[in-house]
Amino acid sequence: MFREPVNALSNLGFMIAGLSMYWVLSREERDSRNQFTGLTPISMLYAGAVIYLGPGSMLMHGTHTDWGQWADNLSMVMYILIPWLINVGEMGRWSVKKTFTVYLFIVIIDGIFRWTDGLGTGFGFNLFSVSIGLWFISECLYRYWTPNFRWLSGFIGFIVCAVFGIFPWEIWNNLADYWWIATFWIPGLLAKEPPRYSRTYNPWFFAGMFTYLLAFSIWLTGVPDSPYCDPDRFFQAHGIWHVLSALATWCFFKFLRTEKLKD
Repeated sequence: MFREPVNALSNLGFMIAGLSMYWVLSREERDSRNQFTGLTPISMLYAGAVIYLGPGSMLMHGTHTDWGQWADNLSMVMYILIPWLINVGEMGRWSVKKTFTVYLFIVIIDGIFRWTDGLGTGFGFNLFSVSIGLWFISECLYRYWTPNFRWLSGFIGFIVCAVFGIFPWEIWNNLADYWWIATFWIPGLLAKEPPRYSRTYNPWFFAGMFTYLLAFSIWLTGVPDSPYCDPDRFFQAHGIWHVLSALATWCFFKFLRTEKLKD
């Protein structure tokens, strides 16, 4: 039924995580001081994107088709855009409508490019990967915003790159390939005002980071030609990556729920 049974079915973790978020949110009243309390447009978008990570990835691992791969990438982009757009939206004083408009515009444009250009953008740009850096940059801005830090924050992107194995000297020697580092200054450009809210980073943000990085390190052992990448084996490194990544989305959900108005 599935080309990769374990890797396909392990995506149920995302669906369980997202549905659990909806269950938590549905049992609360909205709170104007936190957009992740109750069923708000932003909280429902986040939970919905987590759910879609499941079928998106399942289509790729279950079918081994180009359209399945496209659906998988779309699901990842739909999730990873949300945290950093929330951050820059708050610091840019965007309305919820504007946040949704920008979000849908980026998703649609990226989806069209990847569908029409053989699952690539044609100019060496991976929106999902870059958005990981944009999230961390925007999160640092959210925590430590100052007028000067707005313009220094882009350098944090190089730290994120190094964590994932792309070091500054490699970037410097291949600027034509790594032109997208210019996007690291987008959060600072948009973050015109300090955030009106604060968040508690311990334990949930750090738990989410640790879980995701652990998942990524396991993912590296489950790439093609690896002994752990046999579609008929029960133990699948990639399946563990799915389960831990789903757990990370829950940790970040709990983290975002710590937001409160500053005194």
